[in-house]
Amino acid sequence: MQSLLAQIQFQERRGETCEAKNGFCPDWIADNWDRYVDPFWQHVFLTVTAVAIGFVVAFALALLAHRKRWLIPPLSGGAQVLYGIPSVALFLLLLPLTGRGNTTALIALVSYTLIFIFVNVTVGLDGVPDDSVDAARGMGLTERQLLWRVEVPLALPEIFAGLRIAATTTVGLAALAFFAGAGGLGEEIYADIGFKSNVAVAGGLAILLAVVLDLLILGAQRVMTPWQRAAR
Repeated sequence: MQSLLAQIQFQERRGETCEAKNGFCPDWIADNWDRYVDPFWQHVFLTVTAVAIGFVVAFALALLAHRKRWLIPPLSGGAQVLYGIPSVALFLLLLPLTGRGNTTALIALVSYTLIFIFVNVTVGLDGVPDDSVDAARGMGLTERQLLWRVEVPLALPEIFAGLRIAATTTVGLAALAFFAGAGGLGEEIYADIGFKSNVAVAGGLAILLAVVLDLLILGAQRVMTPWQRAAR
């Protein structure tokens, strides 16, 4: 349906207009802005939901691996294998199992977030200074208290770094979610990929989303790590 509409619009752009010359057409963008609203919010939904689920899963696995060190190689290797599968191929592989729609797209997108978050959480926890851990134990903290009061707070910079990479990467991968029937900005780009104004608007909105998410996560990091600001 999107492709048919794009063909009709292409035929309507014949002549000496800006659209016919395939330029950057502010008037066309203003007249067609509403076509990007729903795909944009669908793109936001796919990205935020996938990153949130991926963070919960990867964070829990990283905490488990931090206590049971033998789990790090298989979990890290499994996450790398999932990330190594081409995104379009993974969407198509999942279609017979989960059908077209958000479920298929989210399963694929979540799998791509795991490697960034898992690795950064484990690296952050491993990087906590031994002196801090020994001092906490000397104060009588239990292993659970040590984890949540000392190790996780000191690992937050690395954790947030992984979250930022996962978020910006997922914005780009979500542009391919239309192969799974989940829509998003990628569907708009593909529907009229030969028209520069359309690609510029849809692509620009995806870039804007990536920048906004990155800034929001960076802001949360600064709020949750006040000692870093004090050090600077």
